[in-house]
Amino acid sequence: MSKRPSPGLPSADAILKFIADAPGPVGKREIAKAFGLHGAEKIALKALLKDMANDGALDVGPGRSFHKGGGLPKVTVLRVIEAEEGAIAVPDRWDQGTPPPRIRIVERGRGSALGIGDRVLARIEEAGNSYRGHPMKKLSRSSEFVLGILREDVREARKGGSERSWRLVPVDKKARLEVAVSDPGDAEPGDLVLAEPVGRPPRQTARVVEVLGDPFAPRSFSLIAIHAKGIPHRFPDAALAEAERAAHQPLGDREDLRHLPILTIDPADARDHDDAVWAAPDSDPANPGGWTAVVAIADVSWFVRPGSALDRSARERGNSVYFPDRVVPMLPEALSADACSLVEQQDRAVLACHLTLSADGRILAQRFTRAVIRCVANVAYEEAQAAIDGKAQSPWTETVLKPLWGAWGALSKARDKREPLDLDLPERRVVLDAAGRITDVAPRERLDAHRVIEDFMIAANVAAAKALEAKKTPVMYRVHEAPGREKLVALKDYLESFDLPFALGQVIRPATFNRLLAQVRDLPEKDQVNEQVLRTQTQAYYAPDNLGHFGLALGSYAHFTSPIRRYSDLVVHRALVRAYRLGEGGLTDDEATAMARTGEHISMTERRAMEAERDTIDRYVAAFLAEKVGEVLPTKITGVAKFGFFATVEGVGGDGLVPVSTLGDERFLFDETLKVLEGTETGTTYRPGLTLDLRLAEANPVTGALRFELPEEPAAGHRVPRERRDRPRPARRGGPPPGVRRGKRR
Repeated sequence: MSKRPSPGLPSADAILKFIADAPGPVGKREIAKAFGLHGAEKIALKALLKDMANDGALDVGPGRSFHKGGGLPKVTVLRVIEAEEGAIAVPDRWDQGTPPPRIRIVERGRGSALGIGDRVLARIEEAGNSYRGHPMKKLSRSSEFVLGILREDVREARKGGSERSWRLVPVDKKARLEVAVSDPGDAEPGDLVLAEPVGRPPRQTARVVEVLGDPFAPRSFSLIAIHAKGIPHRFPDAALAEAERAAHQPLGDREDLRHLPILTIDPADARDHDDAVWAAPDSDPANPGGWTAVVAIADVSWFVRPGSALDRSARERGNSVYFPDRVVPMLPEALSADACSLVEQQDRAVLACHLTLSADGRILAQRFTRAVIRCVANVAYEEAQAAIDGKAQSPWTETVLKPLWGAWGALSKARDKREPLDLDLPERRVVLDAAGRITDVAPRERLDAHRVIEDFMIAANVAAAKALEAKKTPVMYRVHEAPGREKLVALKDYLESFDLPFALGQVIRPATFNRLLAQVRDLPEKDQVNEQVLRTQTQAYYAPDNLGHFGLALGSYAHFTSPIRRYSDLVVHRALVRAYRLGEGGLTDDEATAMARTGEHISMTERRAMEAERDTIDRYVAAFLAEKVGEVLPTKITGVAKFGFFATVEGVGGDGLVPVSTLGDERFLFDETLKVLEGTETGTTYRPGLTLDLRLAEANPVTGALRFELPEEPAAGHRVPRERRDRPRPARRGGPPPGVRRGKRR
């Protein structure tokens, strides 16, 4: 490669050396400047560079920059494909006939903050025959993969015969356009597939990279969410091997608590048991009416050591994700469902929180030990409640359950005194049959048994945070900040539409909202006011800086009680092991230094899990309602926007749109402050919380989307709200149905 088309030009070898030695991207301008080229020499340089590119000696990168043929640009976009033993990436675009090079990502600090599928703009460093990437900026991964249903188009060709093409119908309800598919691979029309965008931006075509099966099979709904949200669901071989070894290791030197009749109280379908409880009256005469209690939590820190393959995998996942038909665990099943799960009549390693409670529920003393327990029983909430209520027999009623309820009486006094936020928002429960088909959607019953365990867990979490503070050890706090002024102003404006006063000048505490909710407890507006108060709250997160927990009205709070399913709790366990010098597996200096980054990461994975779980429930609900398309159903308006309003089926859930274009010929204006749509001619008003009958026009189980429309006639047997029974129904087709209030409420 020594040809020189013109005496003034550098050789091809000199150009390649200059590009290799340059600190940044190199284009034609930089080469001409470096070699002092002018006029006709620049024209000759352009021809030389073109020849080198045609020969394969050069490749053209972003911004018309050049790099060695078959190599990588100095700055390029990478996609992470491995994240266990440090992040490994490949070029986001690779048009060569050879396999793409693997680039090791060089990150600052210990531990990888990048996950599989993440995209980064990186500076490339060539080291012999390998590459290293130095991240400059993390990029959005939203357009990285498309999850959808493959559809075949068959069109008649001009010269006879037919032409076949494929398109992808995205499962994301927000995606409005189909995507052309250049390569369907082994997929068949109707398959649920994962596709990768190809070609130059804006990448309007894609190729199928994975076939996921039948999109309408019930067990596909959670699979859609797993892939759509990028949730890691396959453990690396190294993590699985470590889990098997760890599950069979000795439990070490521990306090023996096997004499205590300790038990777990969990949902009947619980997949793991990570907390057990015991309580008894305190025999100390200095604490009259007080209690002693033990909250024993699975000692995951004994099995999952910092920096191990297990630890890296758990950190990447951040938490377990629970779906109606499956769980994506944070830890392999050898630990999550076996060695770490506090199953009855088996010796299990725990980190025990020993509490001394006063008669009014104050924590008088706390200590933490590594212990071994043997649960006498795994009890369901319903079983425990029935035993306490005298509706069922249990061998543990007198010895275990009644003392627990007694200690809870003290804890509930402390809760009542601090007045945490008390929202009344029923939780939906999806019931499946053995084949995974949905049989019912019903509110989850809230029992005293739930409150008992909840208050014991809160007490243990508070004790963990305060113990670490006393030991001056880093804490991974669960932070819930007070609402900001902007949200409070929006709440005040909203409440004015119901003639409910809300003073902005007062000190805002959880009790402030509780008093407001008490005012509407017996009013029809109760549900929507509860929802609006919920929207006013900030989102909780994890951080090493203590800003308190507003919702629980607590100054110090850390998650300690669920280390099988939350990485935050594992971090707190390690901190307690370090603070109390309880042996191996304590928090390392590197972990303490990286705690802020860890908090940001696990806060993200928690939001990701919540979105995936919510979207999956929506898909199940849509599947449940699909058989009712065309029927008129009782609904409640959940939200209003200028393009229409959203409604949910009462007692079932789901969220469906009624487009404003379907409300008839009348023009509707959107009031941003009151969140209402109001007709300009009749004053017909659609507002959140209004109940009305709507016809279900569409239910898409793949996207979870519902669409409603106004019924032309009220269905027989459906209620007409009392406030509208004496009003004539609009005569014209497409007008508002009975039950829609006219005019604003003052």
